[in-house]
Amino acid sequence: MTDTAKGKLIIFSAPSGSGKSTIVNWLMGMEHLNLRFSISCTSRAPRGTEQHGVEYFFLTPEEFRAKILNDEFLEYEEVYADRFYGTLKAQVEKQLNEGQNVVFDVDVKGGINIKKFYGEQAMSLFIQPPSVEELRRRLVGRGTDTPEAIENRLAKAEYEMTFAPQFDHIVVNDRLDEAKAEALRLVEEFI
Repeated sequence: MTDTAKGKLIIFSAPSGSGKSTIVNWLMGMEHLNLRFSISCTSRAPRGTEQHGVEYFFLTPEEFRAKILNDEFLEYEEVYADRFYGTLKAQVEKQLNEGQNVVFDVDVKGGINIKKFYGEQAMSLFIQPPSVEELRRRLVGRGTDTPEAIENRLAKAEYEMTFAPQFDHIVVNDRLDEAKAEALRLVEEFI
């Protein structure tokens, strides 16, 4: 198969609560873009209705470490103690060779690593909240985290926002409809 038939990679990274998943899920519904998620691995437990092999491949920390030792990951990170996230190289290559445009919904460091690995075949987008105060409001409003977890996410978000300039594009999600439109325009131009 020639490179022209291969898909491209679109990387989305953002602090938790920025609206990244809302924007990505909206884009995934656009059939003309031929977008498919890269299914990442994680060592965390499934949330809600998440299923193995659909949203994530759920691994134990030991299984995750074995794959790290085998150099099976394109990128991975231990976000918290024994809480790993990562992207399998073989999964991405399989999807690209099928002509799919592969979407990554990954943390900031993972996004930077994937972009470095794939270069011009990938476009990286950083979804940025308008402010830390707005991010706090969104995280509290979700009602899914304890106050301690929210403070941890906010501290991490402030750190992650320092990496935004390393991405190809920054989309500020102040007004969701405008952020969706900008993301759509960038993806259409890239593919």
